[in-house]
Amino acid sequence: MSQIIATELKEGNWMVTTDLKEDGAAVPASAVLERLEQVIDPELGLDIVNLGMVYEVFVTGADVAIQMTLTTPGCPLHASIEEQVRARVGELDGVGSIAVTLVWDPPWTPMSMSQAAKRALGF
Repeated sequence: MSQIIATELKEGNWMVTTDLKEDGAAVPASAVLERLEQVIDPELGLDIVNLGMVYEVFVTGADVAIQMTLTTPGCPLHASIEEQVRARVGELDGVGSIAVTLVWDPPWTPMSMSQAAKRALGF
């Protein structure tokens, strides 16, 4: 059975999460999002969800696929952020593989951030 969930994130930012449940063994996409809120961008000091860098989370059984972006394609901390994503999501019980795909379309802009993140950064 397939379920697509449209989730409003932090004051108006939208993303789609998809849980494909197999015998009730799927890790909830909401749990993945909670873990992603623990991933801090080292330069900005805020989490990647509130920064608007997470575009999609797909969960199929135990496998998690995350589509996200960074503030700039040449971000020197790319490996560090991806390592944090894999570590935090990997802490969830029942997670199998974790695929992280960086995308650049649409590009990240400060308008992607939640209102709380904008306030924290003085926007």
